[in-house]
Amino acid sequence: MTNLLEQLKFDENGLIPAIVQDAQSGQVLMLGYMNKQAIEKTLQTGRMHYWSRSRQKLWMKGESSGHVQAVQEAWFDCDQDALLWKVKQTTAACHTGNYSCFYQQITNQGKIVEHSSQVFSPEKVYSSSAAILRELYQVIVDRKENPREGSYTNYLFEKGLDKILKKVGEESAEVIIASKNRSKEEVTYEVSDLLYHLMVLLVEQGISLEDIYEELWKRR
Repeated sequence: MTNLLEQLKFDENGLIPAIVQDAQSGQVLMLGYMNKQAIEKTLQTGRMHYWSRSRQKLWMKGESSGHVQAVQEAWFDCDQDALLWKVKQTTAACHTGNYSCFYQQITNQGKIVEHSSQVFSPEKVYSSSAAILRELYQVIVDRKENPREGSYTNYLFEKGLDKILKKVGEESAEVIIASKNRSKEEVTYEVSDLLYHLMVLLVEQGISLEDIYEELWKRR
């Protein structure tokens, strides 16, 4: 292990880019960054670990979504400054629900074409209803891990728990009002708002959808 880490060339932040590839199909799934600790943890566990540049912490792929990456092979390039990991991907590599993060093609004219054939089919693992909740949850997790300027979700996380709880309360009241009005469209809209803010709260509290599903299963 020591000899390997001594050979690799990390950048000034102690990081090295890691290309992740489907071991069976050869499809490129994602690009992440690893430090020495992430490499050691990955080789010890056989599960891909990365270093989050935004959160400044070690994390395992799939630790909240279940979309783990089982290592099949590991390579590094001739300059020793990039890694290639071949993995067995569970469900999808991208938080959008796409199997690969690289599903948007740039044409010669500079246009962007999305390849829907790469989109993971959620009904193979869980119902489409649960799929959209899982996708939304993962987007919220990604916003927390990789903040984006102008993101409303990041605004909520920046303001903290009190702001999130205030929004949950406000949206709950809106659902009550809409229900009293007996407007299907209004209720649908307000419940959707409430579900979104509840999921932000779940992520803030470190509670997964699986935790909720398990609790509901106990009550059935």
